[in-house]
Amino acid sequence: MDEEELDQSACAKRLHVSRSTAQNIIRSAHRKIADALVNGRSIRITGGNVEFSDDRAFGCCRWSFESVARQGGLTDFREVKKMTIAVSYDQANGQIFQHFGRTEYFKVYDIEDGSVKNAQVVSTNGQGHGALAGVLRNLGADALICGGIGGGAQMALAEAGIKLYGGCAGSADQAVNDFIAGKLNYQEDVKCDHHGEHHDGSCGHEAGTCGKGCHS
Repeated sequence: MDEEELDQSACAKRLHVSRSTAQNIIRSAHRKIADALVNGRSIRITGGNVEFSDDRAFGCCRWSFESVARQGGLTDFREVKKMTIAVSYDQANGQIFQHFGRTEYFKVYDIEDGSVKNAQVVSTNGQGHGALAGVLRNLGADALICGGIGGGAQMALAEAGIKLYGGCAGSADQAVNDFIAGKLNYQEDVKCDHHGEHHDGSCGHEAGTCGKGCHS
């Protein structure tokens, strides 16, 4: 928004979120940058397959990236790719749980240099729907892979700065491997119509047994 001198409405349209959500994201970004400049904190950019190939890609952030590299004892900071991915997890079968709002567990993967360095299953402790975004934020998640998810939860994730990859099904481990390889099959316009219904969350995306439009 700042570099291209966009107003908040144009920024919201680019992000595919409401103006108020975009405003919250922008305010959070400005606060983090101010903290880095005033208090000398490092800025770590994550959230996808990022590669810096020339000087223009660094812009005014060259010092910040080099500082992070020096602090970590690294020789080529452009090769460092770290992120944390959370998956809505069905602990009974290792599959992606299909109703985000009723997720009881997340499987959290620490990714570094194109491979999984650590994975753990974490309980949501009974949290549901929008509150789960806070759980993910506390886990340090940069991205979420899930099945169906409602609009309110999507907005909460956007406000928390967590990238959503919805409409996924199958093995959680395989989904993360596909994500790393750049071939994860997900839906940008994913939605869930299950709110208020009594079901066990096993809507069976691949088998198509749900019939409630969870992935339409």
